[in-house]
Amino acid sequence: MLPGEPSTWRPPPSEVYSLDSLDRTLPDEWTGLTMHWQLQEAKQRFSEIVRQAHDDGPQVVTRHGEEVAVVVSIDEYRRLTGSKPDFKDFLLSAPDLSALEVHRPDERARTVELDEERAG
Repeated sequence: MLPGEPSTWRPPPSEVYSLDSLDRTLPDEWTGLTMHWQLQEAKQRFSEIVRQAHDDGPQVVTRHGEEVAVVVSIDEYRRLTGSKPDFKDFLLSAPDLSALEVHRPDERARTVELDEERAG
């Protein structure tokens, strides 16, 4: 590897995160990678997390060392969700079913008796 060339080697998680605070401690050369924030710090530095989500990519929030949320930029959110129609538009876009010829028998439906044990 040449000096200044990015490394593909990644240390184990115990070397990436401070186990005392579970805070983000990634080296400066890893810019653009997802950062992890402890929930308490995320609450205190929310504006910074939003800025970094916009500039550097998704920001992961952890609680007791477990990933619980991700902050992403609005552009990334729109890219992920795409342009999906709302439910009303989806239903209205269905084909016209009146053209189908559906035949049902004219006789009454069968009678079903339910046992008291099974009904409760």
